[in-house]
Amino acid sequence: MKKLNTMKRTSIIIPLSLALFSALISCKETEETPEPTPVVNLKANAGADQDVLPIQATTLDGSASTGNNTKTFSWTIVSKPSNSKLTLAQPTAVKPTFTPDIVGYYEFELTVTQGNEKSQDRVRVKVEYKEPITIDKPINEKTHLADRFIDPMKPDYLVTKDISVNAELIVAPGVTMAFDRDKALSIEEKGMIDAVGLSENRIRFTGMQLQKGYWAGIKLYSPGAANKMAFVNVEYGAGKIAFTNTKAGLAMFGNKKAQISLSDCLFATNDGYGLYVQTGAVLKDFKRNSFERQSQAGILIDAINATYLDADSKFTGANERDVVEVSSSIIKEGTNVSWPAFKDETKYRILGNMEVETGWTLKPGVTVEVERDVMISVNRNGYLSAQGTTDKKVVITGVRRNEVYWRGIIIYSVSNQNVIQHAEISGGGSAVIVSGRRANVVAYGKGAKLTIKNTRLTYSGGYGILYTSDADVNSDAATTNTFASNNAANVAKF
Repeated sequence: MKKLNTMKRTSIIIPLSLALFSALISCKETEETPEPTPVVNLKANAGADQDVLPIQATTLDGSASTGNNTKTFSWTIVSKPSNSKLTLAQPTAVKPTFTPDIVGYYEFELTVTQGNEKSQDRVRVKVEYKEPITIDKPINEKTHLADRFIDPMKPDYLVTKDISVNAELIVAPGVTMAFDRDKALSIEEKGMIDAVGLSENRIRFTGMQLQKGYWAGIKLYSPGAANKMAFVNVEYGAGKIAFTNTKAGLAMFGNKKAQISLSDCLFATNDGYGLYVQTGAVLKDFKRNSFERQSQAGILIDAINATYLDADSKFTGANERDVVEVSSSIIKEGTNVSWPAFKDETKYRILGNMEVETGWTLKPGVTVEVERDVMISVNRNGYLSAQGTTDKKVVITGVRRNEVYWRGIIIYSVSNQNVIQHAEISGGGSAVIVSGRRANVVAYGKGAKLTIKNTRLTYSGGYGILYTSDADVNSDAATTNTFASNNAANVAKF
């Protein structure tokens, strides 16, 4: 009996110990092995493309991106209009907000990161207005014309009446102003124009219809030093006379001392000149401008402003006359003038008599064509320096070559700077230039000085070189120069 009782007690204890041990094991396993988190594939989603208005708060949305709760967001600007200053203030937000500053396309990239994994997606935002604005009233207060449409051929502003500008007018890159028939833009004395485009985003002043001479053009009366145009097209204008029977895409009025800086501008398909610079007006700066398909020459300018033209500008582009036309001018004392040669070999064409009261320099490679019966006078205090090189001669000739056509050059000047060398002078002597005589070149009067060497003088209606007995011409003028087809002696003194 005693042994039996012992065995019963043991059989009861063992099962309890096993149950307790099993419970402890189960509890430990629960603490050390948490339930696994479900894995979600990482995929960035930058949202749908958007069309919005400029200066409108816009929200990017990356909330449709998939991944675990530990993922992070980063937005970057991939592209934007070249003159936009936009930055993202909250680049790590799921839904950052921004305000586009100008018209154009904006592209953003969303990068979603989860551990070592990354996923990217992009979204494009198109920013432009819905309708153009009509301009039909004078501009009497500071005005900024912003670009409204991405398409450069779509007018942002429709000008339906002649518009006078009496305050500061700022035209942003990409703006197209389209003018109704015969309408003009006049920048008045108190006005100012600042139209600076970009090489890839030009400004256009054009007609509502793309017809030569459809609108009147731009009239500049303003003497303001801040007037400027860069990367601007002036096209399909010059439909009405601007001044003294002259039509131009841009006309600058000398009586108001109008001035402007022009760079990288295109004057095209105007029914007159592309640019008219009247005597008294000022080309403050002039670089890399082009003239194409005008009904007259690309440019009409006075002799003084011709000195501001640059070699890189192009005046040969299927204009009626691919020349730089120079109006009858007086080069006044105190203003030395130097005419450059052009890379496209454009010629100058002098339309009326020219008087030189100060220095006039023709650079190597310059060709000057002179209209019928026109005379060049170098007065007592002036001088003419026409010094070419053996391979870049200075040429002064008539508009019609190899015939007697213009009156010639007469030099009264006593300056030692009267030098002509490595040049060609032809076609002078179409009419009497002095004392019943005709010639290509004359040195006239007491103390008049001229050094002329290595120059070819041809097709004169009279003498090649003529000078008075009291003038001072180099003694070897007859031997150091060459002559042909002159109607009188090659060199003569009277």
